[in-house]
Amino acid sequence: MQPELQSNQSYQTPVAVNEVALQPQRVLRNTYLLLALSLIPTGIGALIGVNLNFGFMRASPMVSSLVLLAIIYGMFFAIEKNRNSGLGVALLLGLTLFLGIILGPLLQVALGLRNGGQLIALAAGGTATVFFTMAGIATVTRKDFGFMGNFLTVGCIVVMLAVLANIFIASPVLHLTICAVFVLLCSAIILWQVSEIVRGGETNYVSATLTLYMSIYNLFSSLLQILMVLTGNRD
Repeated sequence: MQPELQSNQSYQTPVAVNEVALQPQRVLRNTYLLLALSLIPTGIGALIGVNLNFGFMRASPMVSSLVLLAIIYGMFFAIEKNRNSGLGVALLLGLTLFLGIILGPLLQVALGLRNGGQLIALAAGGTATVFFTMAGIATVTRKDFGFMGNFLTVGCIVVMLAVLANIFIASPVLHLTICAVFVLLCSAIILWQVSEIVRGGETNYVSATLTLYMSIYNLFSSLLQILMVLTGNRD
């Protein structure tokens, strides 16, 4: 019986190895599919947002900013808690709809510029270029960028503290600096997250999609704000 047992084990081993090898590919595929799907409610939300009156936010920018941050981080927690179920996917899509809506004020200001449409298209194109470049580097090289994890965590904490501080300070220079840092930080996060998926470090596509989506969202909004300040035509 012993030789037969060894034979069965040797027969199953290649299957198990192949299953492990295919896991990152499945996670990456599902992540990209869910990421593409998440852009649909974002677009719908943005169309709704540009037609809404956000006077209440302009009247109380500090309170509204803190409330929005509380809602967003609350949804982050709910998504991560339910990342292994369909509810996590539903919550993620709900978050992308909400984030699309709150892009409204920024898009309204941009569309109020003579070249606003061009700036929005340029920011979208720049975001897509950065994403595909960083994702391509991580996928093709398959290098281990795990060492960036701690630096990125610290960077996110520092930037969020700066965002909270600027809610009260309201400094245009600090705001522009934060946007520039966001561009660099989000680009690095995309590189790191795709690398984690490719190398098998990230096995949950909902969590991966949330990270990549927020990087893309912040990258787009930051690029648009920088372009508006530097090249916006108000005449």
